[in-house]
Amino acid sequence: MPTIYIDGRPYEYEKPGKLLQYCLDNGIEIPYFCYHPALSIPANCRMCLVETGFPLRDRQSGEYLREPDGSIKIGWGPKPTPSCTTDLAPDLHVRTHRTSETVRRTQEAVLEFILINHPLDCPICDQAGECPLQIWTYKYGPEGSRFEEEKVHKPKRIRLGPRVILDAERCINCTRCVRFTDEVSKTRQLTIVQRGNQNYPATAEGQPFDDPYSLNTVDICPVGALTSADHRFKARPWEMNYTPTICTGCAQGCNAYAWVRDNLVMRFTPRKNLQINQYWLCDEGRLDYQKYNERRASGIRQAGDIPLSWNEGFAAAAKLLQEHRGKVLFVGSAFASVETLYVLRSFAEKVSPNTPLYFIPHEQPNWGDDFLRRDDRTPNRRGAEALGYIPVQEEEVLTLLNSGRFSLLYWVEDDKALENLLPRLPKELPVIAHLYQLVEGYERLAVILPAATHLESFGTYVNHQGIAQTVQPARQWLQMTPEDWFYLSKSRLDAAGQAVDRWRHPAHIPDCLPSYKLLLTLAEQLHLGLSLPKEHLPLWERLKAELAVMTSASYPKLLRKEIFRHNQLAFAFQA
Repeated sequence: MPTIYIDGRPYEYEKPGKLLQYCLDNGIEIPYFCYHPALSIPANCRMCLVETGFPLRDRQSGEYLREPDGSIKIGWGPKPTPSCTTDLAPDLHVRTHRTSETVRRTQEAVLEFILINHPLDCPICDQAGECPLQIWTYKYGPEGSRFEEEKVHKPKRIRLGPRVILDAERCINCTRCVRFTDEVSKTRQLTIVQRGNQNYPATAEGQPFDDPYSLNTVDICPVGALTSADHRFKARPWEMNYTPTICTGCAQGCNAYAWVRDNLVMRFTPRKNLQINQYWLCDEGRLDYQKYNERRASGIRQAGDIPLSWNEGFAAAAKLLQEHRGKVLFVGSAFASVETLYVLRSFAEKVSPNTPLYFIPHEQPNWGDDFLRRDDRTPNRRGAEALGYIPVQEEEVLTLLNSGRFSLLYWVEDDKALENLLPRLPKELPVIAHLYQLVEGYERLAVILPAATHLESFGTYVNHQGIAQTVQPARQWLQMTPEDWFYLSKSRLDAAGQAVDRWRHPAHIPDCLPSYKLLLTLAEQLHLGLSLPKEHLPLWERLKAELAVMTSASYPKLLRKEIFRHNQLAFAFQA
């Protein structure tokens, strides 16, 4: 394979590419601001400069020329070149800041130039702690500033649109945000206005920045110029744990990080997966995190909103199931994991044999696009259909209940559809429901079993492409087993553990269980003889061997501490 030499060390490469991306892929740190692998390369920040050259040969003999010490003589270029635009080539020699005083001083000068008009407001900036400018200045910048004049002032706290706020004084004109709207979302809503040291990104006069993917510009902004209106001033990045997961807002199954502080979900940010979502996440999927903190079902309740102990609750549910055995209508959910749907199917076959299993589809016409969003607003419809669940509309469920065949409704993990149905259900019909949140009218439910969300349990979800993805817990819940706690991500940018945080509130820890565990406990109460393990890993391994839909699933790795090369937001594509 062809070889290049970086700071005197040989590196092989297989296919053509750019030098900067090759260095990033191979753990060689080169600072940069404007480059992003999914965007065009403007090379306007000049931070990734390196010296390049090729071996010199004698024109007559073709032999390499040698230095006095016997090493090959290199013909270095007349000045540093940006590595983001430099193509890999056989025998390319590269000197970075590690071996070149010219590159080191040039990068220092670039940072000094950028900082001339940059406000020194890191203590109040949302980007602090995960800011490339902050990190590179600390590592490669000047020791102090020689600038004594007043800095240039630009618009501050400008609401570009419903979800993004601009602080133009912080902008370093990397143009990532403009290129994103031009090349990725294709709304072309942003451009650079003004000239020289007065320029900054903006929309056309009177036009809001309402791009459905607008918050991606916050992620890729290498400074705090663009910030999220929703997350602004809510939490510092070093105060939050972050866990790899997926977005369940639609059938795309975009990969994301869930950021948790005091057991409350504070934000979702995109996680690189070139097969599913590349480097991006839609705004609605990001802001969907709020449902994990609000009106959570916690602890078992019975009709009239009466709390029960877990033993009393399981006994009450088991009694109802025993009384109505053979006449129970089971309605699953495309929001539930493959594991839950599999156990529910086995459970239903014992309680009401030869009874079809149903789920409510959630199609939202015209919500999807040709990028990441899908009209199907559920994360696991493919998984539900693969297990034999039949899609029905809410009216069809009412027809089934009014047919006289069923005297008990067993509902699993579809809060929205149940909330719509509750006012129209026969008043005498008992309902056992696995809920994430307390829906309107929940007081009339016979038994509420609090279900863990996908952020509080292991679970596998199959997106519209048929790709199965298994997620791990991101939040604590009261009845965690040692295995669950072992897998709970404790990654923090400050490498500190939750136990030292003074803001911990036990009320933020829901008392819930994964639905497959709820079902297996009920099966024990009813002596159904289900030979399924309660622990997730052996259950997952059984399903992996048995179900074709699980073929692409892989078990989550244990993440004791996940290290990003630079920072999580602006440089998430490197993680």
